[in-house]
Amino acid sequence: MFQSKSRVAGVLMSIGAVTAALALNDPTPAIAQDREIVRASFNEDGSVSQPENWRTWIFVGAPLTPNALNGGEAAFPEYHNVYIEPSAFEHWRRTGEWADGTQFAKELVLLRQADDCEPDPDNGSCAQTSGQGFFQGEFAGLELKVKDATRFADEPGNWAYFSFGHQPEPYAETATAFPADACNACHEANAADDFVFTQYYPVLRAAKP
Repeated sequence: MFQSKSRVAGVLMSIGAVTAALALNDPTPAIAQDREIVRASFNEDGSVSQPENWRTWIFVGAPLTPNALNGGEAAFPEYHNVYIEPSAFEHWRRTGEWADGTQFAKELVLLRQADDCEPDPDNGSCAQTSGQGFFQGEFAGLELKVKDATRFADEPGNWAYFSFGHQPEPYAETATAFPADACNACHEANAADDFVFTQYYPVLRAAKP
């Protein structure tokens, strides 16, 4: 009987060791695979609440098209710091698709202009320790992009776009969706992956399986 129990214990230990080894070698743990997408918080009037802790989400890039390089009238003259809610990023990393419920936060940031940073009159850049270039200044707005097939069944790609204001903090607590043609037409015509400009974000391109 003692030997039988020992054999059973040995088999169980072997199974446990194999399972542990497989878990260590699996780059996508089962917990991550089964993770539920964290969704935006909507209110009874259809508005969306400002996302919580968006600066702790996955930061994927900060495109910049300054006025100085666009005839003084750039459509988007600020830095666009783009963050993706972590569970949605994990789904993208595993599948190469944007899950229903995906959230993107885009925070606008002005170019640095301070006593030690006099902008170059020709291109708007300034000199800092690392050299002549463009540097981030103050926060200047917050936007949110949400994919929701139930709430936005009639919107292209089921995406909707929101602004909590283009001004310094504090931003508005809630926001209503822009008309579809205000944002989606450009995304539909030019974005590489499901209305998302992944061509401008190497972090997303590298993560796509």
